[in-house]
Amino acid sequence: MPVQPVDQLQPMPEDWQRALAVVAHPDDLEYGCSGAVAGWTDGGREVTYLLATRGEAGIDSIEPAKCAPLREQEQRDSAAVVGVSTVEFLDHKDGIVEYGLGLRRDIAAAIRRHRPELLITLNHRETFGGVFLNTPDHMAVGRATIEAAADAGNRWIFPELIEEQGLEPWNGVRWVAVAGSSKATHAVDATPGFERAVQSLLAHRTYIEGLTDEDPQTYVRNFLTMTTGRAAERFGGRPAVSFEVFSREMP
Repeated sequence: MPVQPVDQLQPMPEDWQRALAVVAHPDDLEYGCSGAVAGWTDGGREVTYLLATRGEAGIDSIEPAKCAPLREQEQRDSAAVVGVSTVEFLDHKDGIVEYGLGLRRDIAAAIRRHRPELLITLNHRETFGGVFLNTPDHMAVGRATIEAAADAGNRWIFPELIEEQGLEPWNGVRWVAVAGSSKATHAVDATPGFERAVQSLLAHRTYIEGLTDEDPQTYVRNFLTMTTGRAAERFGGRPAVSFEVFSREMP
């Protein structure tokens, strides 16, 4: 039986200056795409993080009221490692983020405020690779982010954003890039930013220590080596951060 050719991943678009990354929890971006973010900020691009929750329900041994500020600080420290200085939180409840108009409105407001050309989120489908179940929070935030790209550009959707916050429509999102997708279409070479990606994920030390008994450094390095290595076959043999990219530009 002949070997079927493997669809190659395309390089990510590069003609943009501002990106907004929207995810559910602290550490979502570090497990997904901080190696790519490091390369982008090195090139002078501006990347902003928006988190729906503070991850307060993520560590069984720490009650939410104490966990939230801890995880928030770890996220800010983690973002700084890869050149991200602006990290915002929406204060939805961890573990029970509700998909709906309220979430879409919050994300649309952030898009209007930061005016990105590239919008980034995490896998919005029910599984990772058809094997591991996704979480409701990831699915809700991912889906709402994809939809908010259009909401942000339409003045008649959430008109209160203009009336109450002075946020005029922004229809400049050109691409939505979904990390952690089994239907990846594009990728970024992970090699230049790999060591900073390791340190960025390690900044979530409290979370990692509650997750595994393995040495954090070993756990993080092995995990990121595995995830970036998976894309290498489809990206010229280079370890890569992959994305499923949806274009909002008309052909």
